[in-house]
Amino acid sequence: PDKIIITAELINERLGRLANHPYSDDEDAQNEIEVNGNWTPQEKALHEARLKAKAKRRLRKSSSRSSTSESCSQSGELAGSDPNSPKGKVNTNDRKSRTGKGRGLPKKGGAGGKGVWGAAGMVYEMEEPDARDPNYDESGDTVYATVVPEVDEKEMEKMVNPIVQEYFEHGDTKEVEMLLKELNLGLHKFEFSSLAVSLSLEGKASHRELTSRLLSDLSGKMLSQSDMARAFDKILNELPDLILDTPEAPQMLGQFIARAIADHVLPMSFLDCYKGKVDCEHARVALDRAAVLLTMKREMVRLDNVWGVGGGLRPVKHLVKEMNLLLKEYLISGDISEAEHCLRDLEVPHFHHELVYEAVVMVLESKGDSAIHMMLKLLQSLWKTGLITVDQMNRGFQRVYDELPEISVDVPHAHSIMETLVDLCYQESVITKQLRDACPSRGRKRFVSEGDGGLIKN
Repeated sequence: PDKIIITAELINERLGRLANHPYSDDEDAQNEIEVNGNWTPQEKALHEARLKAKAKRRLRKSSSRSSTSESCSQSGELAGSDPNSPKGKVNTNDRKSRTGKGRGLPKKGGAGGKGVWGAAGMVYEMEEPDARDPNYDESGDTVYATVVPEVDEKEMEKMVNPIVQEYFEHGDTKEVEMLLKELNLGLHKFEFSSLAVSLSLEGKASHRELTSRLLSDLSGKMLSQSDMARAFDKILNELPDLILDTPEAPQMLGQFIARAIADHVLPMSFLDCYKGKVDCEHARVALDRAAVLLTMKREMVRLDNVWGVGGGLRPVKHLVKEMNLLLKEYLISGDISEAEHCLRDLEVPHFHHELVYEAVVMVLESKGDSAIHMMLKLLQSLWKTGLITVDQMNRGFQRVYDELPEISVDVPHAHSIMETLVDLCYQESVITKQLRDACPSRGRKRFVSEGDGGLIKN
């Protein structure tokens, strides 16, 4: 019984100590009871050593947590954390280190990671050529260059057509030259000239003029005389197909050849190579047309006017002169269809108000009523066919209205003639009612005669 009482007292004493220990728990108490009750002295000493080591680890862990929480609270960076949360945890979105080390900056200054080019301002050094590279040059002079594949003959037309069509809009030969340098035409570069000429045959006279200028500017830079000769030879062989869409293709091609020879794009011996060797009738027509033009223009260095007037590319004075000549020829011949054809060939729809202005002025300066009726028929026909729009018609008449005081100095009856012409145009629905009402009336009428001595007539 004494041994049992002493053992119980020792057990109670040890339990009290463990209860007072900050890291005691029920499991440790049970282990202590088993040590004092059933274990040998060696097992007891070993178990006590284990308990001490465990207590030291817990003490070290708690101290590190408390220091981290204190440092974070002092730096003021845990404003978003909960002070009542266990173990002083911070926000999960915080990028600062959990161990209290570092400044919370991104790794490698934000220049690291997958798919990142590197920090701003970083300069990369040239890499040494790798001997295992299949393009490695043993001499050590490895050259890296962009290789443009040669354009296939089938893709040639698809790539050249947009360039030529855009050139017809802006007329800049330097831009065409720059675009062609980016393409690797190779042995098919002569086909560019044939495609450009074929497209211009289907277009307007201004397009053919631009094409002749383009061939002249590219000659010697990108295309040689032999390339041009091959291109025109190809077009001569394609004439039977071109006639289906453009019946006048042989005559136009002859003008192209004459202009090219005059511009030194083709050699002077180009026509001599075909003498007695041409079986195609259309090709003979084209070559004969070129020979006739060169014979007529032998003294001229360039055939500048072979395509006539080309749109708004020429000066205004020249266009005014052409329209004046058109109206004078119409007053002599009376052929309205020829006048319409000449006006279409000018290709200046934005300048048709000049034709209206010149026609009205001719009526005011003419003698007799024939000019009024002829000009009325011409304006009526041009209005019905749509060659002259409402805006162009109004601008032409308004210009005459503004200059009528000056015109009346040379033509005393200008006001009365103008009123008659305006009324006839309104009756034929050539002009609007607003334009008729805007016609200026005659100046101040004299109610007192100069020789009446001041007497007012009844």
